[in-house]
Amino acid sequence: MTRLALTLSLVSIVLLAATIYQVASIQSDLANLKAKIPSAMTPATTVTVTTTVTKPVPVVMGGVSASYSELYDAVKMSVVMIRVSSPVGSAVGSGFVYDETGHIVTNNHVVQGATSIRVVFLDGGIYEARLIGADVDSDIAVLKIDHGERKLIPIRLGDSHSLRIGDVVAAVGNPFGLEGTLTIGVVSQKDRVLPTSRGFSIPGVIQTDAAINPGNSGGPLINMQGEVVGITTAIEPAGVGIGYAVPSSIIKRVVPALIEKGFYQRSWLGVTGLSMDEEISKALGVEVRRGVMIAEVVRGSPADQAGLRGATRTTTLDGRRIPVGGDIITAINGSAIGSIDEFLLYMEEYTSPGQQVVITLYRDGGYVNVTATLGVRP
Repeated sequence: MTRLALTLSLVSIVLLAATIYQVASIQSDLANLKAKIPSAMTPATTVTVTTTVTKPVPVVMGGVSASYSELYDAVKMSVVMIRVSSPVGSAVGSGFVYDETGHIVTNNHVVQGATSIRVVFLDGGIYEARLIGADVDSDIAVLKIDHGERKLIPIRLGDSHSLRIGDVVAAVGNPFGLEGTLTIGVVSQKDRVLPTSRGFSIPGVIQTDAAINPGNSGGPLINMQGEVVGITTAIEPAGVGIGYAVPSSIIKRVVPALIEKGFYQRSWLGVTGLSMDEEISKALGVEVRRGVMIAEVVRGSPADQAGLRGATRTTTLDGRRIPVGGDIITAINGSAIGSIDEFLLYMEEYTSPGQQVVITLYRDGGYVNVTATLGVRP
C-alpha cells in the first residue's frame, strides 16, 4: 500500500467515527428533551368571557312588549301634517286622527287665521279641512276632513294623570316639514303652567326632553301603550331639550265640546293670587304653609259675590312685593290646594260653569268655608 492510500484510509476511519459520535449525541439530546416536555407543560387555563348585550328599552302595546319601530308603525298613519295658508304666508304643523268620522286634533296656534287648511297623510293622501272649533286658552283646535272611502285610524287617548317622571314618551310629527318624524324622550316633569296669548295659563302641562321643533306643534305625545297623553305645543325658547305638551286630561274635556259646539267654556272664580310657601308664612307669622294668597278679587265676579277678600297691603320679602291681608285658599271641595298651579289645574279639570264649590279659606287666624257659584271665564 502506498503512503497516499494509507493516508486516505486513515482519514475515512476518522470521519466515520466522528459521524457515529454525532448521531449518538443527537439521539441522546432528543431523549432528554422528550423527558423534559411533560414537566414543562402548564395545564390549560379555562377563561370565561361574559358578553353583555345591550337591548333597546322595550315598549308595551296591549300588554305585549314591542320595539320603538312597532310603536311607530302602529301610529304613523294616524299622525298628519297640517299645511296652512294665511294672509301672512304658509306654515306647517302636525295633528292626529281623533275619530273615524274625520275629526283631526291640532293646536289652535297652528291654524289660527288660516284661509286654507290641508291635511296630509304619510302615504301622500291630501284632504281639504275646515275648522270646527278652537280654544285659545288650551291651544287646542279641531278640524274636519271629508275622507271619502279612506279608513281613518284614531289614536286612543291615554291617562296623563298616570304618567310618572322618567316614563318614556314619543313625539310624532313633522318638525321643519320633515314628515313622519319620531323622537323619543322621557317625562321630565308634570304640572307645568304655560301662558297663553290671552293672558291666562294652561295648567298641568307635561315637560319632556323628546325633541320638539317648529312643525311638531299639534302632534301627539304618545306613551308606550301607543296612547296620546298630550299635544306637543311649545318649546322653551332659552332652553335645549325642553318641550311642553298639553295633557290628555284637558284634551278629553275640550275636544268633545269643540266638536259639539265649536267652543269651550271653562269655569271662572275671579281672583288673582300667588303661591304660599314656608318663607312667606314665617315672614307673616301665620300657620299656613301652603295655599293660594288672594291678591285681588275681580269686582262683580263669583269670588266677589261669595265674599272672598283680596290683599289690603303689600310687603317686601327678599326684594319681592308680596300682597298680604287677604284670604288664603287652602282647599276646594275638600281637595287640598297648595299652590297657584294646583288651583288652576283643579279649576280646569274638575269644575264647570254654574257649579257650586266650597272653598276653604284661612282668614283672620282661623279657617272658614265659603260657597261660590262659578261663572264663565270671560
